[in-house]
Amino acid sequence: MTLSSTRLPATGVRRLTATLYGYSFLDEFVLLYPVYTLLFSDTGLSVWQISSLFVLWSLTGVVLEVPSGAWADAVSRRTLLWLGPLLTAVGFALWVLVPSYWAFAVGFVLWGARGAFVSGALEALVYEELERLGAADRYARLMGRSRAVGLVAVMAAMGLAGPVLAWGGYPAVGAASVLVCVASAVTAGAFPEQRPADAHDDGSEAATLWAGLAEARREPAVRGAILLVPAVTAVWGALDEYTPLLVRETGVPDARVPYLLLLIWAGATAGSLLAGRFERLGTGGLAWLLGVAAVALAVGAAARTPLALGLVAVAFGGFQLATVLADVRLQQRIDDTGRATLTSVAGLGTELVTVAVYAGYAAIATRSGHGTAFVLFALPYLLTAPALAIRARSGARNESPRRGCRTQ
Repeated sequence: MTLSSTRLPATGVRRLTATLYGYSFLDEFVLLYPVYTLLFSDTGLSVWQISSLFVLWSLTGVVLEVPSGAWADAVSRRTLLWLGPLLTAVGFALWVLVPSYWAFAVGFVLWGARGAFVSGALEALVYEELERLGAADRYARLMGRSRAVGLVAVMAAMGLAGPVLAWGGYPAVGAASVLVCVASAVTAGAFPEQRPADAHDDGSEAATLWAGLAEARREPAVRGAILLVPAVTAVWGALDEYTPLLVRETGVPDARVPYLLLLIWAGATAGSLLAGRFERLGTGGLAWLLGVAAVALAVGAAARTPLALGLVAVAFGGFQLATVLADVRLQQRIDDTGRATLTSVAGLGTELVTVAVYAGYAAIATRSGHGTAFVLFALPYLLTAPALAIRARSGARNESPRRGCRTQ
């Protein structure tokens, strides 16, 4: 019996959705995530050495972000999605087999490469497959939920890492992390990828890269959407690495730190789940969202009490929602042929700002504490919010999506 034309797209959307959710969960369900800083410390690394690893991680992304996006556009997005987790599997294996500064450095380079490979390629593949199936309007809801699935995986890893570490030490945690990375690569192979026949006609990654950058220069709406991504994403994404230190500064015992971290990540998860509901939020609404989240972050961090961390959770929820919406705006404004390239350009901007935040955070926190650092890093959002509000009132955004996509 032949399936109806209506049922075929529905089946395709279900397959894409299931694969995306599985990939998002496995990509974040890594038991090393909540304990790798402990591994570094137990190996004898200093705080400055650990910070240098974070910088190396980000710099790897800076170098590879845009070329990997061009590669994804010129060759295959799915190829990068299964190759990325295999790189991290090798890196994590090195960490537990030969723990040393240089093994950790190699692992972070591989992890940074994985981030660059997946960034841009995943969003481009999902958006184009939904568009091909006539379901591009589901992108915000689908990506929001997939990121929520990833955050649930992070929380599950936080809960399991302690018992596994107590049972088998770092080798057991590392082995579990390697297996999950391999499973993530296997899952990536199930992604559908039916690109237009002329998708590779440019002939090289360099030609694809220049075509994508030319679009950014030509289209003000594309440039604005690209700049919005790092403006929304970079600062709070970097602060995430320091949330355990912020929680500890409230005076709670170390045994309670993971539970308060779960509160913060529950807020971020809620923000992801709200993406579909707020998909049509305009520029003015986004300005209010960032402003409220920034105030919540500043007040919650300044209070330095466990109860006030609830406001930090609210802030992270707002920033996560804004992150998804910024990605939606970008995907709606760029052409299919350069989609991964331009998404990676936005990712490059995020990585550059992230490196600056790492450096600034170290200087501020060393002198004034973690709460003060979080308060000061709320200021960029308090500047971005009125800038967006002014843009909305002046009517200067000119950001109507292409090909009939509805305006946010």
